Amino acid sequence: MKKLMISCLLLVAMALQAQTAREFTLNLTEDGSAQMVCFLPSSPTGKAIVGVPGGGYSMLSNTHEGTLASGWLNGRGIAYFVVNYRLPNGDRSRPIGDVEKAMRTVRDSAAVWGIHPRDVGIMGFSAGGHLASVISTHSDWDVRPDFSILFYPVISMDERVSHKWSCRNFLGEEGQKDAALVKDFSTQNAVRRHLTPPALVIMANDDRLVPPVTNGVAYYSAMRNAGNECAMLIYPSGDHGFGFGHWFKYHDQMLAELGSWLDSRSVPKRDAVKVACIGNSITDGHGIDMASRFGYPALLQQKLGDGYWVKNFGVSARTLLNKGDFPYMDEMAWRDALAFRPDIVVIKLGTNDSKPQNWQYGAEFKHDLMQMLTSLCPDLGKTPKRKGKKAKAATGPAHPRILLCTPLPAFKQSWDISDEVIRSAIIPVEQEVAREQGLQLIDLHTLLADGEALLQADGIHPNEKGVARMAEIIAEAIKNK
Repeated sequence: MKKLMISCLLLVAMALQAQTAREFTLNLTEDGSAQMVCFLPSSPTGKAIVGVPGGGYSMLSNTHEGTLASGWLNGRGIAYFVVNYRLPNGDRSRPIGDVEKAMRTVRDSAAVWGIHPRDVGIMGFSAGGHLASVISTHSDWDVRPDFSILFYPVISMDERVSHKWSCRNFLGEEGQKDAALVKDFSTQNAVRRHLTPPALVIMANDDRLVPPVTNGVAYYSAMRNAGNECAMLIYPSGDHGFGFGHWFKYHDQMLAELGSWLDSRSVPKRDAVKVACIGNSITDGHGIDMASRFGYPALLQQKLGDGYWVKNFGVSARTLLNKGDFPYMDEMAWRDALAFRPDIVVIKLGTNDSKPQNWQYGAEFKHDLMQMLTSLCPDLGKTPKRKGKKAKAATGPAHPRILLCTPLPAFKQSWDISDEVIRSAIIPVEQEVAREQGLQLIDLHTLLADGEALLQADGIHPNEKGVARMAEIIAEAIKNK
């Protein structure tokens, strides 16, 4: 019997080795104090996961919460990278910087390692789950993961409802006294609609170290309330720290469900035409439950098909005017839209600019619109047009095709939005800029002039039929150049 067991273990070890084509370690810091252990699969699918072990920010549990996952992931064709990050020791930028460096390295090496640069996820455990959620909510677009897997994560930095030592080690003694800092790095407060990547949260109901309700469940709730894609698995028992350990009672079930979730994720084609939808609450999907799936940009994706990759960068209440009460160009969504390097940009702003407190700066509307346009396309307006013939504009990330949408008609003066200002002042400026710069103008104000039935009760925001109609109009405009 003993010989049989040894033979079985040898067979398992050989199988795992066969699934991993290459294993090596890279230094993330010059002195090697932070490293990344890399496991490349024999048959890559293009998917990659950056692993972030736990340990309360005082040590690294990098076996069962790190390298132990390599065989299973490589067997599924997933490249895996375990980050042995530096501990904070009073400086939270150390672990954050190490994981961001790992994310950047994986994306930069995507072509060499057989990875799709926009199918790179992050998987964190306990305090590593907190660190993974920080990267998912706070980091810039280029290092933010495309999906997150959070095992029994520390989410709150309020030590009264979380793991005390993770909070103290990450923020430091002084940081714990800073209420704003505690709130900001309690990452359920940092979830952003459309911008925070899809997440899977995995926990045990009897976790006595990191309370599930005020941590993992709180993150799930924030994601769901934002309308972002999120799933949650809570097992009856397992306490804390089971990771990929075979001793976990629900280990096989957990792997099956994790594998199913990974398989169900859609990934944009590598050569997909990137479409950025920029706008206010109408783009954001105000009043549309799960706008990430049922807002107009999501429906636009369906109509355009998988040859396109449509991203929603809408933010409610925002203005084009930089002196407005909530300027769009101050937002993370704007920075993300630029970093997205779109091939096509759909801009629908102006509704909130019509409010009296904003339109007092209306004389600057054209200037601010041109600032947005030239930020997206620096060469806009510089190419001289030949007399009698419109010059064909270059397209691509540095020269995106821009579609400028007028505001929808405002059938009511909700929030002091003025249809008179929209019609007589804002739309003429947009028409003038579109004419001068050779942009494609979509006159939603005219096309939906008799569409009050397509709006919600506030007379401003489109309902489900309205967003479907918007998607139809914009899809037709994109396809018919």
